[in-house]
Amino acid sequence: MKLLIVNPGSTSTKMCVYEDESLVLEKTLSHQTAELSKYDKITDQYEFRKGIILDALKEASVDIGEFDSVVGCGGLLKPLTGGTYIVNDALMKDLRDGVQGEHASNLGGLIAGEIAAQIGKPAYIVDPVVVDELDPISRISGHPWIKRRSIFHALNQKAIARQYCKEVGKSYFDVTVIVAHMGGGISVGIHHNGRVIDVNNALNGEGPFSPERSGALPVGDLAALCFSGKTHQEIKKAIVGKGGVVAYFGTNDVKSLVERAETDPEVKTVIDAMVYQISKEISALSAAVCGKVDAILLTGGLAFGKYVTDGIAGRVGFIAEVRAYPGGDEYLALAQGALRVLRGEEEAKIYE
Repeated sequence: MKLLIVNPGSTSTKMCVYEDESLVLEKTLSHQTAELSKYDKITDQYEFRKGIILDALKEASVDIGEFDSVVGCGGLLKPLTGGTYIVNDALMKDLRDGVQGEHASNLGGLIAGEIAAQIGKPAYIVDPVVVDELDPISRISGHPWIKRRSIFHALNQKAIARQYCKEVGKSYFDVTVIVAHMGGGISVGIHHNGRVIDVNNALNGEGPFSPERSGALPVGDLAALCFSGKTHQEIKKAIVGKGGVVAYFGTNDVKSLVERAETDPEVKTVIDAMVYQISKEISALSAAVCGKVDAILLTGGLAFGKYVTDGIAGRVGFIAEVRAYPGGDEYLALAQGALRVLRGEEEAKIYE
């Protein structure tokens, strides 16, 4: 099976070509601000971005007619259960309309759908960030004005959970694992019999603080800050983008900070606090299944550092075995999602 993978970002478009699960081509197509500023909406960029993808494939002597499928990253769609979704008219309409907001990831399904239609092959998205499989009890926030939302690193979390299951010879639908994706943002989810029944909203201020996000702040103090003269934009940036580690030290480079921590007690305290908060989130989620957890899986960029993974394992190893899966190959995860459908291992889901 030959697959084209499309992953648009805010300032670049990344594309890959896979033959089954082997990467044969990878390109990052960067965009100048002036190129994108002429478009009123992000989704207005899809013809431009589709064009440069097709040009790059032509330059690499790749015939698009050889693809069995085109796979895009998921966007801010309506909440949905996990899985591989065929890109249909309803899905493309909601991506264009931005039903849960505008984001460059909305372009993934649009571009995949357009290119696939051109060659008469199916297009898919896999486990977008809006995967929502929360138990009813997990949705209660503490006040009826606010409902807990599921927005997290669903693609990588589910891919790592499946990888663990393959290693131990079990089905994803028969295990209970806690997965912590630890990157610029951190999401910790509990996967029980194929569903993520609880997870922190990794975008809008829940869970542990991370290299770039504040996590759950004391709400009374946050409310006071909102009326302190700070603008809405300043508060949003303090929560996402300029929160967490970067707010303390002006950098999100945890690797270099861990090195500084050997001689700087203040840096050590903050890094240890992040490890502590991740551990608390993992421990709290174990209560969702009365402590009956098969494994705890650590992934994302921070999982490359043993200071972080060993620190977490030391605190939560009493719950279950801890395994580290550094990084997170989202392109392979997208390819695998499509391949499961193309090989008949699971059915494509229909977005409505």
